[in-house]
Amino acid sequence: MQNKQVKIKKIDILSDNWYTLKKVNFDYQLPDGSWQNQNREAYDRGNGAVILLYNKEHKTVILTRQFRMPTYINGNEDGMMIELPAGLLDNDHPADAIKRETEEETGYRVSRIEKVFESYMSPGSVTEILHFFIAEYEAEMKVGQGGGHPDEHEDIEVIEMDFTESLEMIRKGTIKDAKTIMLLQYAQINKLMEQ
Repeated sequence: MQNKQVKIKKIDILSDNWYTLKKVNFDYQLPDGSWQNQNREAYDRGNGAVILLYNKEHKTVILTRQFRMPTYINGNEDGMMIELPAGLLDNDHPADAIKRETEEETGYRVSRIEKVFESYMSPGSVTEILHFFIAEYEAEMKVGQGGGHPDEHEDIEVIEMDFTESLEMIRKGTIKDAKTIMLLQYAQINKLMEQ
């Protein structure tokens, strides 16, 4: 940490049940040179990775559908979310982690992937950096059923969908997951289906 305008005074652990919620007390130097004491909470759930699997020939993408409790308690009527395959790094290199997650969630084994960018997904409260990948897929790359890892209580439906339909689902509000929207729009902007 190299910002001379920030002096961390104290970090308290508020919760260490699922991931770690910290309360950080710090002094922050204002533009006029004075110092202001502030408190912020930061949720550390680890860093993650997400991937867009796309097929240029058929103009399709692979999506998943699963129940997400935080969305359910915040107005998502059935709690189901349509997303791209993603997961936490679990101390792995991002490329290795997303290959593992892709096979667990979708049943597709990918070897050639491309990292396109990374992003803080909710920088006001969550520490996570998400690594964004793309990869082409073909039917013969399907080596399993997918559906997630049973030990992680995952129940994931795998959906192969027309790329144009996925963009329409964003417009209609059927796809509301930020990481999914970002990569589908990346594919559209970069004309991945037209190359």
